[in-house]
Amino acid sequence: MDAIVELVNVTKIYNLGEVEVYALRKINIKINRGEILGIMGPSGSGKTTLLNLIGTLDKPDSGKIFIDGMDIGSIKEKELVSLRRKKIGYIFQFYNLIPVLTAVDNVGLPMLLAGINRGTREKRARELLELVGLKK
Repeated sequence: MDAIVELVNVTKIYNLGEVEVYALRKINIKINRGEILGIMGPSGSGKTTLLNLIGTLDKPDSGKIFIDGMDIGSIKEKELVSLRRKKIGYIFQFYNLIPVLTAVDNVGLPMLLAGINRGTREKRARELLELVGLKK
């Protein structure tokens, strides 16, 4: 199968004063296109760290991460922004909405950043809100 995400010997260390805490140590994982994956474990076991690395919100201290075959450690920040916008969907634990925007505008914000016109953006945002039971 075709790997959409691959981590090779990925380590992430947090420095807490004089103490080094290994959030992840030499992790190897391959997620193939079309697979559904659950990440489970107790608090502090590295689940959020793993997702932040895969979502390109953080960088590993060592190892390599490939997204759709691209080594994300070797590309520039501008390319990472494009990769996040086009290939990565991330749902945060807390909703992180922009309070001054309507629900339609919050849902449409990524489409605005992608250059999609207002009419198309609003129509699609309303469809998505209806899909999750948030029709006005």
